Amino acid sequence: MNTERTGIALVGTGMAAGPHARAIQDLSSRLDMRGVYSRERGKREAFAAEYGFPAAESLEALAADKDLDVVIIATPPNARADLVRLFAGAGKQMILEKPLERTLAAAREIVAICAESGVRLGTVFQYRYRPAALRLKQLVREGALGRVAAVRVSLPWWRGQDYYDVPGRGSYARDGGGVLISQAIHSLDLMLEICGPVNEVRALAATSALHKMEAEDFVAAGLQFAAGMPGALIAATTAFPGAAEIIALDCEKATAELQSEQLTLYWKDGKLEHFGAEAGSGSGADPMAFSHAGHRALIEDFIDAWRENRPFGPSGRAALRVQGLIEALIASSGQGRAVAVPPDDED
Repeated sequence: MNTERTGIALVGTGMAAGPHARAIQDLSSRLDMRGVYSRERGKREAFAAEYGFPAAESLEALAADKDLDVVIIATPPNARADLVRLFAGAGKQMILEKPLERTLAAAREIVAICAESGVRLGTVFQYRYRPAALRLKQLVREGALGRVAAVRVSLPWWRGQDYYDVPGRGSYARDGGGVLISQAIHSLDLMLEICGPVNEVRALAATSALHKMEAEDFVAAGLQFAAGMPGALIAATTAFPGAAEIIALDCEKATAELQSEQLTLYWKDGKLEHFGAEAGSGSGADPMAFSHAGHRALIEDFIDAWRENRPFGPSGRAALRVQGLIEALIASSGQGRAVAVPPDDED
């Protein structure tokens, strides 16, 4: 671990910013908080006071700060290109909240801006840092479970209408979609990280009678993985009162069930193993009812990867893979047929 202090800033003070702020507080021995920014002065000053951070006067002032190294952008995904251009032009490394942007094309532009400027780009996919998820990935990589024969992903979450009554939430203009790009994206990214790319999907996406919103709140889909196994996905914010997301792998030697932060192994020889513990995942009425430990681990790993000049797992380019899958799912539903997933941008 590199112990050199790193200057960091946080842009955006909405719902997604809290876990980042708590993670930065935890890492205060390594991080030098250079400023928090929100367009509304009152919000940024209140947020800064709550967490004991300095409030930045402007984006331009942050970009010009020679002691600022890394910027976390936790704004909604609409119109991020200008922010990324500003900070990339100033040579700042960046961590963006998921998704990078509302569409795959716009996300690719974000990745290109950073690549052309020679700065690092990370994406907030904190599920990858859960100990139980890391254990499952290790078991699959080592072949301990035998061949993965089928994959099942379930996200039975709940959001009340008050959640979608926030202007722009669940819309294509601000969020880029509904349950897939706002909630299920974390589980889908982790699924791809463990199981590899999906070649083709056949999906049904709909807006249920439970919500008044523009985009989808319910998706059911069949998946065909590049490795040959089939998969199934159900993602919804209609499932009151909400339950933890599950990634289940049906393998030759066992079924592995990853439920939030707990891994259960049902071995075919009769053994039963548990790894990790039950934890909140934001699946119910409180979207922020989860630990910030994953955010802390991700921020620390990003900084170490930059300092040590090594690859960073949830990079901007890696984020294109899950965004391509999501666009294929929506396209399949709209066209009523199977749709190929865009090629893996990491290849």
